[in-house]
Amino acid sequence: MDRLQKAVDFYIRYQTTLGFSIVSLVTAASERIFSSMVFKCPCNSENLVYGYSFLLAPAFVLLLLGYMMNTRTWRLFTGMCSLEKYPQYCSWRTWAHVCQLLVPMTAKASVAPLTWIAVALLGANFYECAASGSNMTAHLFCKNNTNYSQEQLYKMPCDEELSAAMSSVCLSFHAQSQLIGWFLIASIMTVALISTCVTHCFSPVSYLQFKFWKIYSRKEHKLFEIKAKEHATKLAERNTNCFFEATDPAPFRTPSNKDWQKVSVSYTFNSQEQYYSMLHKYVNTNRGNDAEFKEEGRDLNVFEFVDEAQASVSGL
Repeated sequence: MDRLQKAVDFYIRYQTTLGFSIVSLVTAASERIFSSMVFKCPCNSENLVYGYSFLLAPAFVLLLLGYMMNTRTWRLFTGMCSLEKYPQYCSWRTWAHVCQLLVPMTAKASVAPLTWIAVALLGANFYECAASGSNMTAHLFCKNNTNYSQEQLYKMPCDEELSAAMSSVCLSFHAQSQLIGWFLIASIMTVALISTCVTHCFSPVSYLQFKFWKIYSRKEHKLFEIKAKEHATKLAERNTNCFFEATDPAPFRTPSNKDWQKVSVSYTFNSQEQYYSMLHKYVNTNRGNDAEFKEEGRDLNVFEFVDEAQASVSGL
């Protein structure tokens, strides 16, 4: 039991990192399988489009899936275009807040597509096919070398003998692809490190308060789901019993539409308040009726890191 508890604690502590690692490993494995079993370079004038399509199109699909699987996407956009909220969302401050939220959402959604592109570039199959169909490549290798022709470059990815004869060109393609791949990986890690350091540097809360906030956020999220299931079950049982027994329903207290809207918006941290979520703020401001509840927060960066702590692998 002790080992199991340690394993659970380790997962809770590093669930965001483990989630990104799992997504990256699954994406890398999928790319290798896709490259070996599905990809077949046409070895004609369509090489360029075909190669870059396999390099970039799956990455774009993974980016869209990343947005779709991120619960914050639906929390941000659900009801945004309703007529009741339209005047509220016309202000430049609201759209600035939305754009600020889109940055970390895009960073999370980009994990899988960037992994796909990096692994594909290191494997060099897609890039070799695309480069062999490029007019720029033909101009570079065939202009001053009568031994090479455009047609030979087209057929090189499919013909092992021709590939061996044009080994210098083939090695050049592989080298270019891998250099771009390693440069992409190094750039991603550098940007991630710098952005993390800058965000933590400008954090308005201390390290221990930030740690407490993450614990609170996880617990609130878990308890909210449990209570929501219990409440929904009781309401469903009451309505079902009334239907089959033909009786009048007993009074049942459930949050109003306005209450749901108040706790569903994204929370922005205000250093002058002692709140850790919209639910926390709602409860302590007379169910959101005080003027204090309507005041907008100031700091978003801490919220972003706290929100990551309750993210699951399916919600990356």
